[in-house]
Order: sequence, then structure tokens, then C-alpha cells
Amino acid sequence: MFIKRIGFPDESDLVMCTVVNIQHNSIFVNIHEYNKQGMITISEIAAGRIRNIRDYVLEGKVVVCKVLAVNQERGYIDLSLRRVTESQRREKNDEIKQELKAEKIIEMTAHLINMPVNDFYSKLEDIFLKQYFYIYQAFDDVISGKLELKNFFDKKIADALEKSIRDKIKAKEIVVAGDLTISSWEEKGIDTIKNSLISSQHNIPNTKITYLGGGRYRIIVKGKEYKAVEKILKDVSDSVLSYMKKNKGIVEYVRVKNISENTADSL
Repeated sequence: MFIKRIGFPDESDLVMCTVVNIQHNSIFVNIHEYNKQGMITISEIAAGRIRNIRDYVLEGKVVVCKVLAVNQERGYIDLSLRRVTESQRREKNDEIKQELKAEKIIEMTAHLINMPVNDFYSKLEDIFLKQYFYIYQAFDDVISGKLELKNFFDKKIADALEKSIRDKIKAKEIVVAGDLTISSWEEKGIDTIKNSLISSQHNIPNTKITYLGGGRYRIIVKGKEYKAVEKILKDVSDSVLSYMKKNKGIVEYVRVKNISENTADSL
């Protein structure tokens, strides 16, 4: 991997490591992302009594560890193997696979623009690793429309990199939502509310409004372009607000920050 972070990991971070030295009561590993060495004591290898460390790890094995403590003055990094859950291990491995894929995209683009791979990677590293933990996360934002490469590179580089990204990364579906609290004291208030909701999503694909109870409704929009789904969400909510205002209704709107996987699957 190209990625080499400056400084030290934070406590509780998950890091990918290679076992380099096994001693009687401890293991020493190289931490990939930081190019530093860490130590795992025998008590942090596995639960229960350990008779032989080599029953659990061997030199050269790649493992996911959790950072327990960092002493920057002495350069010590204490790690744990046993405190990493299976789901965390899978997630970290998936992240590394995605980052390796991003590095292949960088290599391919570097050849297209006739720039040394290491120089091009350093350029991307300086720009993206201040905001993202991995470069592939920035590439995901390019796909979704959250990030525009032309804001960081000249047209030739931006076009070549975006083409490489879109050729290799499949767009993920994005789900956004907003909650409406609606009330009306007019004689036909219930009909007015229904009409406002029906008219707001008329002929708009991948959009759904669900009733949450207590006069609350959730607008859910699904798509592959971040700007597009955000615009649809705004248009639908603005339509309800305008309709109810004209008909003497009261509406409060709140943007939903996190959407669960179950909500996404319900569309």
C-alpha cells in the first residue's frame, strides 16, 4: 500500500499489521498505515491461558489490531488482537481492499497523464487525507457527486481521474430524508394535508412519504447522485410547505441526518 500516515494512530483505532517478531510474552508488529512498530502482550492475544503464542500467530501473518495506548514521546504503541470483533475485522479488511482498488485507479491515471505514480499519489494524499481516512472514501464522494475534482486539479488531471474512478467504481445508492410535522385547524384540514403530500411527489421517481404518527411524515428519496437526490428532497418539502401555507396549515421541517439500512431497503 502507498498510504503512510504522519504521526500516530489514536486510541481505539483499528490498524492493519504484519507480525515481524514473536517473543515469549509478546509480539511485535509493523503497522501498515503508519509505518511504525507496535507491541501486543500475551494477555491481549486471546482470551484465556496461552501456552504457545505460535498457536495463534506466526511471523509474516497479517492481522487487524485495536490500539490500546500510545506514548508518542517514547514511540510506543500498545495493541490488542483479542479485542477486535469478527465484524470489525471484516470491516477493516473490506476498507483495505477498497483502498487497494483506489491505488490501482491512481496508478492507471498516473500513466494516462504521464506523471510518476508516487508523485501523483503524494498529490492526492496531500489533498484528500486531511479530510478522509482513506482515499477511496474521496473517490466514493466523486461518484455520488459530493466532491468535484476540478476544484483541486486542472482539467486534464480532473477529467482523467474522474474517468478512471467511474470506470472502476460502481455508484452506490444514496438515501436522504426529511421529516415534516403538519397540522391544520381548518374544516377540511385532513384533506388539505393529504393533497399537499400527494401533489408534492406526483411523477417524481424513487420518492416515498410515510406516516410516522402524531402528525409527522417522512420524505424518503433514493438515487445515485447526491446533488440530484438532495434537490428532489428540497423540492418535495418546499412543495408541502408552500401548499400548506396557502391553505392556512402549520408545517415544521427537519432534515434527517442518518438513515438506517432498513429505511433504505423499504424504498
